[in-house]
Amino acid sequence: MKRRQFIQKSTAATALASIGGLSLQSFSPSKTKKITILHTNDVHSHIDPFGPDDGRNANKGGVARRATLVDSIRQDNPNTLLLDAGDIFQGTPYFNYYGGELEFKLMSMLKYDLATIGNHDFDNGIDGLYAQIPHAKFDFVSANYDFSNTVMDTHVKPYKIFIKDGIKIGVFGLGIKLDGLVDKNMYKETVYHHPIEIAQDMSRILKEEQGCDLVICLSHIGYYYKNAPDKVCDITLARATKDIDLIIGGHTHTFLPKPTIEKNSIGKNVLVNQVGAYGLYLGKIDFYFEPGKKVTSEGASIIV
Repeated sequence: MKRRQFIQKSTAATALASIGGLSLQSFSPSKTKKITILHTNDVHSHIDPFGPDDGRNANKGGVARRATLVDSIRQDNPNTLLLDAGDIFQGTPYFNYYGGELEFKLMSMLKYDLATIGNHDFDNGIDGLYAQIPHAKFDFVSANYDFSNTVMDTHVKPYKIFIKDGIKIGVFGLGIKLDGLVDKNMYKETVYHHPIEIAQDMSRILKEEQGCDLVICLSHIGYYYKNAPDKVCDITLARATKDIDLIIGGHTHTFLPKPTIEKNSIGKNVLVNQVGAYGLYLGKIDFYFEPGKKVTSEGASIIV
């Protein structure tokens, strides 16, 4: 895609924020460094673009178009991570026929760096998920699902650390409570732990023990529940923790034209973003690390 076309397809809305919690422990004072985080969520096996008669989604989406966008952004900034916040499976005949093989193969071709696991990723059972793992050339993280007594043991880590241009980025995953959403026979002996307690622990480990400059939570617990404001969600997670810089969400199919800026438990900014569903949008957040200054960020949702 030509650069001009690409810029035209970016929404005008951007979020600018100072991220007060960043430590810059591994940052060398030479020049401004830019880290780009790209993300999707709840793609639900949508491989093809929507057709011209598909209402408000007409002519949007499609893996090939997303690949063009991602390639363009990576050419502009090689210090880019591509993440997915779960519910990769279920929603089109591609999943019914191939069982997730196609989704994982295409994500691998797009060179996804990391994904977390959503409730619909168990729709062929945990054995069905496990059977597709060889097709995924990227890793999975989930800190609050304990897979110890399942076939997924050792295939999902609580977190992963990346280093881009000397900036250390820690990413951990969170999943929603499966009981009541997914049949027990589908997830078997998977044990769920409360996400906020786990997030407090994981983010502390990444920030303090591992010395990460940027801590990202890849969440599939939902953005916010208007009719159940006390239910754990990305907003309550942001407010209850102090070491997370960015929460990339899923599950509620919430479209945010720009990231929400929340205050954490010590009054510092946390970005929370989610880009709807079905691969219609690609989330893009740029972090700027400048010597002697607070880290800043700029975020937008790009129409695919």
